[in-house]
Amino acid sequence: MDSREDILGRIRQRLGRTAANADSGRAGVAAALKARVQGPRPPAGPDLLARLRERSELLSSTVDVVPAVAQVPAAAARYLREHALALRAVCVPELAHLDWAGAGLEVAARAAREDDLVGITGSFCAIAETGTLMLCSTPDSPATVSLLPETHIAIVDAQRIVPGMEEAWQLAREHFGDLPRAVNFISGPSRTGDIEQTIVLGAHGPYRVHLILVTG
Repeated sequence: MDSREDILGRIRQRLGRTAANADSGRAGVAAALKARVQGPRPPAGPDLLARLRERSELLSSTVDVVPAVAQVPAAAARYLREHALALRAVCVPELAHLDWAGAGLEVAARAAREDDLVGITGSFCAIAETGTLMLCSTPDSPATVSLLPETHIAIVDAQRIVPGMEEAWQLAREHFGDLPRAVNFISGPSRTGDIEQTIVLGAHGPYRVHLILVTG
């Protein structure tokens, strides 16, 4: 028995959970989740895209807006050139169909490795209230592409911007049913203030996060 099973076994014992009452216990948990009531929330405002952009920039992300997904490769290339970065990247396989080469980029569609400096991902949705991206791991969207490279470029569909965390989780439940192996929330570049309370970017992941918002 490993540590996880040991801990869960103790919890089941304290709850009086047995094979005979497991189904009713699960039904009770499902009913409680379904009947959950939201607490007070600040208004997100009528323009979710503007709110997302404002909050993202406050978190040290940069933002570009394009009218169509076909313009994403050119926008990514423009960003890399403006920051004097190499025109090479790795992207999640679900974005392999975009014309990266036509924009002058060398892009490999695969999971990221330690020597990849730029990662390009989509996003499951974006949360306007906090400027946060919600990324869900799937075979076509490996989590390493947003976590390992120094620079993370994220493509955000403007139709997938939601007011808050509550709507993001509801959208994920409706889409996946059972949640994927990993759900990552990204609020700007990685940062820490552990050393002398000085904020340092890129401590545990990318130190550049660039959003390309697609409005059409």
